[in-house]
Amino acid sequence: MAIDSQKNLFWNASIIKTAIYEAFLKLKPLYQARNPVMFTVYVSASLTTLLFIQAWLGQGEASPRFILSIAVWLWLTLLFANFSEAMAEGRGKAQARTLRKARREIQAKKVEKPHKDAKQQLVFSGTLKAGDFVLVEAGDFIPSDGEVIEGIASVNESAITGESAPVIRESGGDRSAVTGGTQVISDWLIIRITSNLGETFLDKMIALVEGAKRQKTPNELALTILLVALTLIFLLVCVTLLPFSIYGVSTTKVGQSVVTITALVALFVCLAPTTIGGLLSAIGIAGMDRMIQANVIALSGRAIEAAGDVDILLLDKTGTITLGNRQATEFIPAEGVSMENLADAAQLASLADETPEGRSIVILAKERYGLRGRDIKELSATFIPFTAETRMSGANLPGRQIRKGAASAMIEYIKEIGGCFPQSVQDQVDTISRAGGTALLVAEGKNVLGVIRLKDIIKGGIRERFAQLRQMGIKTIMVTGDNALTAAAIAAEAGVDDFLADARPEDKLKLIRRLQAVGHLVAMTGDGTNDAPALAQADVAVAMNTGTQAAKEAGNLVDLDSNPTKLIEIVEIGKQLLMTRGALTTFSVANDVAKYFAILPAAFVTTYPALGAFNIMHLASPESAILSAVIFNALSIIFLVPLALRGVKYRRISAARLLRSNVLIYGFGGFVVPFIGIKLIDLLLLGLKHVF
Repeated sequence: MAIDSQKNLFWNASIIKTAIYEAFLKLKPLYQARNPVMFTVYVSASLTTLLFIQAWLGQGEASPRFILSIAVWLWLTLLFANFSEAMAEGRGKAQARTLRKARREIQAKKVEKPHKDAKQQLVFSGTLKAGDFVLVEAGDFIPSDGEVIEGIASVNESAITGESAPVIRESGGDRSAVTGGTQVISDWLIIRITSNLGETFLDKMIALVEGAKRQKTPNELALTILLVALTLIFLLVCVTLLPFSIYGVSTTKVGQSVVTITALVALFVCLAPTTIGGLLSAIGIAGMDRMIQANVIALSGRAIEAAGDVDILLLDKTGTITLGNRQATEFIPAEGVSMENLADAAQLASLADETPEGRSIVILAKERYGLRGRDIKELSATFIPFTAETRMSGANLPGRQIRKGAASAMIEYIKEIGGCFPQSVQDQVDTISRAGGTALLVAEGKNVLGVIRLKDIIKGGIRERFAQLRQMGIKTIMVTGDNALTAAAIAAEAGVDDFLADARPEDKLKLIRRLQAVGHLVAMTGDGTNDAPALAQADVAVAMNTGTQAAKEAGNLVDLDSNPTKLIEIVEIGKQLLMTRGALTTFSVANDVAKYFAILPAAFVTTYPALGAFNIMHLASPESAILSAVIFNALSIIFLVPLALRGVKYRRISAARLLRSNVLIYGFGGFVVPFIGIKLIDLLLLGLKHVF
């Protein structure tokens, strides 16, 4: 995809500059109110600023320098949180700018009827509306999203997908959808426009990439509610500490002082879950960004999150598990027929067969038996092309009539011309079918020469990937229109957990509903109109960009590469998003606990001198302890921005092991790091104090 070149956007200087500028713009009160946790920090920063002004006028509760330091670092805490969100949005906006280059105002050849020879009218693409017909010829740009009604052509989609190799678009089938901004490089197409101005797929992509329509997912909302609840609890605790301190001073020895409001504000900000609160939005936006880097457009944040919780994958056989086309792998001659004669006849009968299977037969005969360089004129042959109706192809030579085709069609053909079908050949056909292959028969006149074995070629490494998914607790189900025998053989070879054979569109839909009814989250891929019902029902529905408009509208993810195996990568990205959010939440909570031990004794040592014994880190002074904790709280956000945007490294391990790992690394680490960080900052402040 064209936007793949943006993978290292975090270090892009222009994006960083823009993010810094936008971090200040996001300080508006109404904007801050969207994030309740950070809004309390906004109020705290404003309050300490007022306290500084009061102290500067000579009526402060503490030294102006101390209060100013706290106020500055609270404002920086807000700016760092805003910066993390602006960085995530900035990467999306940079990618959107790349996409906008593909959107252009061009002249289109509008036609009155869906025919190449119909009367044409030159119009600007912006005036086209859904239902209009346009002619697009070699060298022309496709003016808007549409569906091919007539013609077949090669289309350069690199502006959208980044793939330099052209793709074929033709009327009918599942390869009829075209995207505005792509270019026809050969032949011509008649396209029916399917989108109005501003509603094209590219427009939707740009809006989604920029994050303009991003909404919080259910899990993110639940976490936000939890963070708000924790914030309110700590707010109530800190508010009640002031009267408690006043009461303590009034009933104890002279010389003790009441805890300052500045110290309580600092305590509240350090105890509230500000770290995860400041990074939560960036984590969600970055999840969509990682999908974009994988050339997948997420139509909703919910889809990415659901991908992380998927426990069943439905995969189509052809093109997903197999290479997409069956290949000839073996010639099996009938009794009394030589292998060379069978290969020769099979190749002759396949020269007019333009299907991938027919071409593979010609190649197999060349590679195995050196049958190449035929002079068609010398053969004086009449070739019979393959058709879906006859399911046969062949060649008529002087004194010879050779036919090749599907077993059932060939059996009927042999019987019609009065031939005899050997039982040994029938046995070979049955054996190939039971093994998951497809048998084609070759005959010369009334005589059956033998069998060609066609086999679905399993993609390299796919079995290992399914094993990895199984370790993650994800069950794989292959969906195919093949018969049960063929499906079982391919399923066993590929290593899927289960399969659905003879699958019709309604069968896919029923299977998904049945799995969802018992609590499973189901993902599937599709590209055809017949896949649309199942895509609409699936929790994670990946539509191929090369597919029909109906499929793309039914899915909640669109794969611009149109690679069905991308579903596995999508699941990994979804899990990485959940892991990142969980890891940083664990780190934030552990962080807060550690800061509690650092700041609470320092804040109340003036009221209760005995609390000085709990100054286990031997911080220089109460003011230094409080300021060090606030500085660490702010810096922890900025240091975690790269991790929030990049995501926690994904590992294919079980949920239980993953939980233990996160608790150990981010829980224990989040508890230990503040002690080290706060102590280092305290030493730095002490050194600066001696210098200045």
